Amino acid sequence: MDLTQVLHMNGGVGEESYANNSVLQRKVISLTKPLRDEAITNLYRNSLPKSLAIADLGCSCGPNTFLVISETMKVVEKLCQEMNHKSPEYKIFLNDLPGNDFNTIFQSLDTFKENLRNEIKTEMDHCYIFGAPGSFYSRLFPDKSMHFVHSSYSLQFLSKVPNGVENNKGNIYLSSTSPSNVIKAYYEQYKIDFSHFLKCRAQELVEGGRLFVTLIGRQSEEPWSKDCCYIWELMATDLNDMVSKGIIKEEKFNSFNVPVYYPYPSEVKSEILNEGSFDMDQLDVSQVNFYELDNGFDTAQCTRAIAEPLLVSHFGESVTKELFNRFQKNVSDHMPKEQAKITNITMVLTRKP
Repeated sequence: MDLTQVLHMNGGVGEESYANNSVLQRKVISLTKPLRDEAITNLYRNSLPKSLAIADLGCSCGPNTFLVISETMKVVEKLCQEMNHKSPEYKIFLNDLPGNDFNTIFQSLDTFKENLRNEIKTEMDHCYIFGAPGSFYSRLFPDKSMHFVHSSYSLQFLSKVPNGVENNKGNIYLSSTSPSNVIKAYYEQYKIDFSHFLKCRAQELVEGGRLFVTLIGRQSEEPWSKDCCYIWELMATDLNDMVSKGIIKEEKFNSFNVPVYYPYPSEVKSEILNEGSFDMDQLDVSQVNFYELDNGFDTAQCTRAIAEPLLVSHFGESVTKELFNRFQKNVSDHMPKEQAKITNITMVLTRKP
């Protein structure tokens, strides 16, 4: 399976689209705003660039795509007014995998610019916006060309399904029944991917540039703990039931594993220190609760908007539709409020000289 072609959120603006099922992601972006504002303020005050290059990695599509960009530009514009400084030229790069719905993004550009200009109530010099399709586990931009790189709720996705997990039978991710080699394989793939991500960004950021990342992690040291794996365990239960009823072949089910990894904070810190290109300004751990936002139905819809293209590519459209009919009921019946928490790890990194 080539993940660069099938790993993307549901596009468009329909009932099952990511655009209409990304309230949780918006809440997390709002939750991290104080740290983000501080990071861009420190960056701008220290460098005063005439041209400011900002990238959002894993931008997806929908109302959240321009949220971080607009908030970042508002901070800079406010600083310029306070310092009586001319606004910089803005170069905005929106990155995601090629299968992302970039058309919907481009169609909303004029509205975004008009709304931002009305909110800021000042004349900005120039603002140029570019699409940057490709994997963030590879180079995306020229050497030392970026000032501020942001990514939210994307880096928990791996570049591929780890090698050697064929014996993870009855599961689609890590669980208490996963063999030790499967657990090790997921962790090793995470280390390879995260280290490479940091190396690429270190080459692309200017000295003193900021890397601001929020990803889904876990609170328990056990990588199979329910605080990060419960959604996938519920989905695996539905798939197992569909196998027992002959809807899915057992071999087809056993060959599917989700390409994600939810790291423990110390695992994140260790890779940052080992890679060595960044000073770690902040490593913050927070939680959001699904049930502060919605109900079991919306939780299932949120998961569907994220995972459906991946499942369709493996099982087919009709099987995936049946799966989510079952999954919606399963989530509503078995996901109690106290288990519906998601752990976020937010890091603020500065490119070393």
